Amino acid sequence: MVKQIHREFKIYTKRGDKGFTYLFNGKKIKKDNNRVQAYGNIDELNSIVGILIAFLRDKQLKKELICVQKDLFLVGGYLAKSIGREIEILNKRTKEIELLIDKLSVKLPKITSFILPGGTIEASFMHFARTVCRRSERSVVLLSKKETVEKTVIVYLNRLSDALFIMARFINFKEGKKEEVWKTK
Repeated sequence: MVKQIHREFKIYTKRGDKGFTYLFNGKKIKKDNNRVQAYGNIDELNSIVGILIAFLRDKQLKKELICVQKDLFLVGGYLAKSIGREIEILNKRTKEIELLIDKLSVKLPKITSFILPGGTIEASFMHFARTVCRRSERSVVLLSKKETVEKTVIVYLNRLSDALFIMARFINFKEGKKEEVWKTK
């Protein structure tokens, strides 16, 4: 069970004006710290998922992405040191995402080479979210080299990026949009 933190948040505090921020545990750190980079990337990914939800017509994918947004808040909270062992719920969510990948993949044509990101607006944003998810994963891996990070976070982000790729393909397939295959000439 995730503990809800009930605090009134002031929009500006002026405490960050000198390049520092505070983790939820009260620790003061530089804004260019690997931890801040990691949860900032997660926040950016969550915002892009919000754009996707706004554009998507597929109700099932929309529902899945709302769950992803909640997962990403959990990850961001964990990285900002406000959530502890509750992060283990991501193990279950990773398995659910794997099932979604499998379910969508069987409906798609096989791919034998790289495809160019794009297609419909929704699929294009899905590909964009995938790349931000990969960057988020890299930033969490970088953080894990200096500080302890639960492996479940890295596994979840890795699987999520796979799911975003498959969802992009699924959207294009459903809309009859042909995938552009990458060729060297």
